[in-house]
Amino acid sequence: MAITANDLSQLSINTIRTLAMDGVEAAGCGHPGTPMALAPVTYQLWTETLNYDPQSPHWLNRDRYVLSCGHASMLIYSMLHLAGVRKVSADGKITDELSVSLDALRNFRQFDSATPGHPEFGHTTGVETTTGPLGQGCGNSVGMAIAGKWLAARYNRPKFELFDYNVYTQCSDGDLMEGVSCEAASLAGHLKLDNLCWIYDDNSITIEGRTKLAFSEDVATRFEGLGWNVVRVDDPNDLGALSVAYDAFQNCSDAPTLIIVKTIIGYGAPNKADTSKAHGEALGAEEVKLTKEAYGWPADAQFLVPPEVTEHFQNTLGQRGREARETWEALFADYQKAHPAETKELLQMQRRELPADWDGDLVEFPADAKGVATRNSGGKALNAFAKKIPWLLGGSADLAPSTKTLLEFDNTGNFSSEDYAGRNFHFGIREHAMAAAVNGMALCGLRPYGATFFVFSDYLRPAMRLSAIMGIPSVLVFTHDSIGVGEDGPTHQPVEQLAAARAIPGLVVIRPGDANESVYAWKAALENSHRPTAIVLTRQNLPTLDRTKFAPAAGLLKGGYVVSDAPGGIPEVLLLATGSELSLAVAAQEDLAKTGVMARVVSLPSFELFDEQPQAYRDEVLPPQVTARVAVEAGVRQGWDRYLSGNGAFVGMNGFGMSAPFEQIYEAVGITSANVVAEAKRLLGK
Repeated sequence: MAITANDLSQLSINTIRTLAMDGVEAAGCGHPGTPMALAPVTYQLWTETLNYDPQSPHWLNRDRYVLSCGHASMLIYSMLHLAGVRKVSADGKITDELSVSLDALRNFRQFDSATPGHPEFGHTTGVETTTGPLGQGCGNSVGMAIAGKWLAARYNRPKFELFDYNVYTQCSDGDLMEGVSCEAASLAGHLKLDNLCWIYDDNSITIEGRTKLAFSEDVATRFEGLGWNVVRVDDPNDLGALSVAYDAFQNCSDAPTLIIVKTIIGYGAPNKADTSKAHGEALGAEEVKLTKEAYGWPADAQFLVPPEVTEHFQNTLGQRGREARETWEALFADYQKAHPAETKELLQMQRRELPADWDGDLVEFPADAKGVATRNSGGKALNAFAKKIPWLLGGSADLAPSTKTLLEFDNTGNFSSEDYAGRNFHFGIREHAMAAAVNGMALCGLRPYGATFFVFSDYLRPAMRLSAIMGIPSVLVFTHDSIGVGEDGPTHQPVEQLAAARAIPGLVVIRPGDANESVYAWKAALENSHRPTAIVLTRQNLPTLDRTKFAPAAGLLKGGYVVSDAPGGIPEVLLLATGSELSLAVAAQEDLAKTGVMARVVSLPSFELFDEQPQAYRDEVLPPQVTARVAVEAGVRQGWDRYLSGNGAFVGMNGFGMSAPFEQIYEAVGITSANVVAEAKRLLGK
C-alpha cells in the first residue's frame, strides 16, 4: 500500500528526531531535546516554505536559514543531510559530495568532522553563520535581512526583481534572554524588516530547570512593543497550524515576524521529555530505545534514513528550490545584458573583490605640527574609499558626530524603512547588535562597518570574536582610543582594550600614528577580504609627520616600519610606539640625539600585520642585536614583551585613567617623551 502524505511527513519528522538522538548518543554529549521538539517545525519550513536549492547552496537569492540555538546543531546537520545539500569546495565549486554525509552524522562532534558541536560557517556548507553563543544568530539574521533590503533597493529594476529573499531564524528561550537579541529585535522592528522571521522554541526549559526560575516575561507583548508581528502556534505537531503561521509571515509587509511555538523538549522520550535532562546530555541507550518505540521506530536501528524521506525532500524543497533558482538565473542572464555595470558589482561582491582603482586616489595630509585627530582623518579616508566602493556602508552606535564615520558625499542617504538604499546606518545605542548585524551583512557580500568608542568594544566583543572565527571582513571603527579621551574620565578611557582586542586570533588591530597612517589603516582593512579589522583612532589631535623627512606611511601595510632611523642606520636603542604615542617617540629620538644617543623610531600600528612579515623584514626593522628597546603606548603592557627582547622597558599604563584635560593625564601617569628618554638611557646605562 502506498504511503500517505501524512505518513510520509511523520516518517520524515521522526527521521530528523532519531538522527539527532543517535548523533548525540554516539558522541556521548550534545543537546538532543531541542531537535526532537523542533523536528516538525523545521520539517514544515523546509519542505513547504524555504526558497533554497540544495544543489546550489550559495545561490544569491536563496532564503537564509539560521539556527541561533546552535547547541541544537544535530537539527541543522540532519536537515542538510536529508535535503541533499551539496558541498562547496574551498575554491567555490559545487561538488557531487554531500555537505553532511551519514558518516558525518555518525561522527558528530568528532575531530575533523563536518558536524562540530556548534554550526560553523565555512566549515559545513549550508551553515549560513557560526552560532552557539546564544543570541548571536538572531543578531546576524538582522544583518542578513538588512542586506537583503539594501541589495533589493540598489539592484532591483522594473521586471528584474533579483532580490526578495527571506531570513528564517530558529531561536530558543536562551537566545531571547540574551541582551543582544533584544537589541537586534528592537533594531529590526524599527526598520520594519518584513523579510525577517524568528521562530521561537518556547519550551520553558533551560539547563538549570524550568525557565520560571529566572524568566517570567510575556515575550509576545515585548515583541509587539518592539514593532513585531507576533503569531502563536500551540502545537508544533500541527503541520497545518505551522503552515498558517509561515503564511502569516509571508503576508506581513510592514514588520518582522515572531512565531512563538509552544514545544515539549525531548518530545516522545517517556522519562525525560519536558525536563532539563533532555537539554544538554545524551538520553542514554535505554531511553533512546523507549523513545524510538514511542515513535513506532525500529528500537535497535541507528542512523536509519528511509529512502522515501530523502526522495520526499527532493520532491519538495529540492524541486521547488531548483525551479526558483533556474528561473532566477534566467532572469539574471537578461539582467546582465540590460545592466552590465550593476552585474559587475554583484559578481565582485560575491567574490569579495573590490572595484578596479578603488585605491587609486589616496587621501594625503600635509605635514602639520598641530595635526588632526585620526578619527577625523580616518573619516576622510573612509569617505574617499566609499565613493569608489558602492557596497562599503555602515554607521555607528549613535556616535557618528564623534566617530566621524558618516558618509557625506552625494546620494548616500540614511538606511531606514523609508529608504532601504541608504548607506549611512543609525544602529542606535546598541553596540552588540550593531556588531552582530555587521557580521550578517558581511556574510551577504557587503563590506560593512560599525563604529563606537573603544571602551565599548567590551559590549560587542562576542560578535567581534565570531567575525574572526568565521573569517569575514567586518570592520569595526573604535575612536576615543586611550586616556586621550581626557575629561570623561576612567569609565571612558580604554587602557586594557588594545591588549584584549589583540588577543583575538584572526582579528587585525590597527592603531595608526598620524593622519596618513589612518588612510593606510583603512586601505589595509579593505584589503582584508577574509578576516575582520579593528581600526583604533584618537579623539585628540596628533601631529601629521612630514613624510619628506620621515618614512612613507605606506609602511603601515606591513604592520610595522622604521619611521626615523639613527644616523647610518645603526641605532643603540629602539623606540617602539603606536597611535598617539608615535609623536612622543619621535620627540624622544630628537632629545636623545642631543645627548649623543642614537635611536631608531619604529611605528608598530598592527602587531598582526607585522608578525606576518618575513623574518628577514622583521629583523631589519627590529635588529635582534639591539636589545635596548623602549615601547610607549597609552595602554597596558600586555602583548608588548614579544618585541622587547627581555631587556626592554615599557612606558604606559599600570592602572586606570582620571578625569582631566588629556595633557595633564599623560603627564600624571608618566607617558611623556622625557620618560621615554629616561628609560632609554637607563637601559643603556647612561
